[in-house]
Amino acid sequence: MARILITSALPYINGIKHLGNLVGSQLPADVYARYMRARGHEVLFICATDEHGTPAELAAAAAGEPVAEYCARLWTVQKEIADGFGLSFDHFGRSSSPQNHRLTQHFAGRLADAGLIAEVAEKQVYSRADGRFLPDRYITGTCPNCGYERARGDQCENCTKQLDPTDLINPRSAISGSTDLEVRETKHLYLRQSLMRDKLRDWIDSKTDWPVLTTSIARKWLDDGEGLQDRGITRDLDWGIPVQRGTEPWPGMEGKVFYVWFDAPIEYIGATAEWADAHPDSGGWERWWREDGGAEDVRYVQFMGKDNVPFHTLSFPATLLGANADGAETWKLVDYIKSFNYLNYEGGKFSTSEGRGVFMDQALEILPADYWRWWLMSNVPEGSDSNFTWESFQAGVNKDLADVLGNFVSRVTKFARARFGDTLPEGGDYGPQELALIEDLQRGLVGYQAMMDGMAFRRASQELRQIWVLGNEYLQSAAPWAAFKADPDRAAATVRFAFNLIRLYAILSRPFLPEAAARMLAALGHPEDGWPTDVAEAIATLGPGHRFEVPEVLFAKIDDARRIELEGRFAGAA
Repeated sequence: MARILITSALPYINGIKHLGNLVGSQLPADVYARYMRARGHEVLFICATDEHGTPAELAAAAAGEPVAEYCARLWTVQKEIADGFGLSFDHFGRSSSPQNHRLTQHFAGRLADAGLIAEVAEKQVYSRADGRFLPDRYITGTCPNCGYERARGDQCENCTKQLDPTDLINPRSAISGSTDLEVRETKHLYLRQSLMRDKLRDWIDSKTDWPVLTTSIARKWLDDGEGLQDRGITRDLDWGIPVQRGTEPWPGMEGKVFYVWFDAPIEYIGATAEWADAHPDSGGWERWWREDGGAEDVRYVQFMGKDNVPFHTLSFPATLLGANADGAETWKLVDYIKSFNYLNYEGGKFSTSEGRGVFMDQALEILPADYWRWWLMSNVPEGSDSNFTWESFQAGVNKDLADVLGNFVSRVTKFARARFGDTLPEGGDYGPQELALIEDLQRGLVGYQAMMDGMAFRRASQELRQIWVLGNEYLQSAAPWAAFKADPDRAAATVRFAFNLIRLYAILSRPFLPEAAARMLAALGHPEDGWPTDVAEAIATLGPGHRFEVPEVLFAKIDDARRIELEGRFAGAA
């Protein structure tokens, strides 16, 4: 049994996320966590809200709430939506937690001791109208790289180039809209990433099994321009983790906080500490994060969208490697980063401001989570960007879920109840048809497991669907409804075999479709009892006399009228 630590990118606190955010990190991480638990491994699945930085302050101001209260409220909202989608986090934390405060300040002290922190006098934009410096997203303007007119002071969301506020053309305050700005000098702490360039390059080069998307982005950042640059880790803000060197004050840094990009990845560790504090018998967070504390056998897997890759392949590893510099501490680095491209909406981008696209709370109001989980994971943007359309969603629900899986369960259970009552019938034995199908299913299971082990989720969904198809083909060929009068024993054997297929399908489908799988198993009156590595053994589980129920319709079809209505509702402003 392996020990597997799984983290998904932290959703930012300012509002509800769209389906692209969901499929870009949290949902595939959940599918993988559920699968690894089912295979018997010890899994710790961690996520949290990312709560610091200018967007939180701006969103709180717009809502008319103190920022701490705003973040607490939105944490609850995001947690409830995550629960609604069946995201099986072992802990969903908060980057504003006391644990993350202590860890962030600890890392800053370790990096300073290693000579990897520099105090830098820099020029920043100051708004006379607002009476304050304008770091990061407090300033907007035109991107010097692509010309996008609504670029932020930390990054252009159009071309994804990292920026400093002074880079922007025609800058303006995001607070007041004022252009009455000037550049003033202030002092900040910088992480000297450039000193870690060679060590990071060697580390990236050693990851020969990582997705090309992940390593290509990392290498681009290492080689772009002059290569990996030193980057500020503090800001002139009120909301955040106060700048300290461990537990000691940091002279000259009074009133400043750590920059959100620095403290947010540390919250993976902070959230684990939150979980461990709530579970005194867990053995502590160190056994997951400190190789000198028991984490030497942990396999750590991260899930994220491609926009987060630079921070997780370079900046966060630089923090951990720097803290390891003197050998007194040995922090666990990631073993595998599964990165994703973008999910677009009807050929364009999701847009909160324009009401374009489906957001997570809206999705759950329309249909249960499993409908969305299936379509998103069977179209997950692994090799390239994916495109959500209502026609594709309708086809995925109707052809995969309703016509294949749902239809099989419905036909088998309804026929069995009509002909044999509420218990599985006696009589008959499995014959050549069943034995041939067991061989096909065993090959399908091996292929499915290989794709899941390799985190090739789109291909895994195809393998799973084909396993469902095999059952439908068998049922159509065996035709127990035709055999019932002429050969009732043959019909009885077919029904028992088909019921064991339902159980097999429920267990195999659970990583993708947890709610439907639970309903299938409940109808069979049989709890999940381990992953079926041997199909022949799994097919022999439910025998004569076993009681069952007919479940309600697992998946309802989406008709054309409903699809057209939804297309119009989420098309956005004209």
